[in-house]
Amino acid sequence: MDTIEYDKEEADEQTPDGGFGDIYIGTRYQEKRLLSDGQVMFLPDIEPTHIHYKEWLLRKRSALRLVDYLSKKNEPLTILEIGCGNGWLSSKLSAIPGAHVTGLDINQVEILQAKRIFAKNNLKFIWSGFEPAILKGKKFDIILFAASIQYFSSVKEVLENAFPCLADDGEIHIMDTHFYKPEELKLAVQRTENYYKELGYPEMTAYYFHHCINDIRQFKHTILVNPSSLLNRIGRKEPFYWIAVTR
Repeated sequence: MDTIEYDKEEADEQTPDGGFGDIYIGTRYQEKRLLSDGQVMFLPDIEPTHIHYKEWLLRKRSALRLVDYLSKKNEPLTILEIGCGNGWLSSKLSAIPGAHVTGLDINQVEILQAKRIFAKNNLKFIWSGFEPAILKGKKFDIILFAASIQYFSSVKEVLENAFPCLADDGEIHIMDTHFYKPEELKLAVQRTENYYKELGYPEMTAYYFHHCINDIRQFKHTILVNPSSLLNRIGRKEPFYWIAVTR
């Protein structure tokens, strides 16, 4: 199945910051992560022959856990997904009874795709970087960073920016992203530099950040999935933390 068409010159003109957006969408294209409408419509299910099939199995497990967790609240929820990409997860969350979901991303190519595929009354998409002013004072019960916190240079700064958008008893969820031990950071950074250099986008290194699990400890938080736990190591191994942050 064909991937979504991508025109770099057009993307350069469309990204709101003139920097990260066009570089990011270029790397997505090179990595074969830009999918056709037909593929996105059925995510997280994708054909077993796809190059990222195993990654999508992980994303499917984490999405099912999140939907189950939120559904058990048995109450209407306003949800903001920051870095929603093509919108597949926002769409899944919008199926929770009583949910109203906003997906936000700086990547216009996939935001337009999300709007095209997932048109629902309780789901909307915004093309923008994360700035609280964009949301015009709206408060959310759930703010989600799924595979996106690594594109923010400071966990402390982005969480502090998110708190004004959070309802008083709301939760910020971080998932599908690596958190490192301090001694692991140097090698992780080097691997990323080598990866983007080989991919042909060495400039992407300046926009990809490696966060330490200690960055979370200054906030009130609950670790819902811990990849370092003994239970995880001897059972089904999950590579990513799932962390809920509250006020």
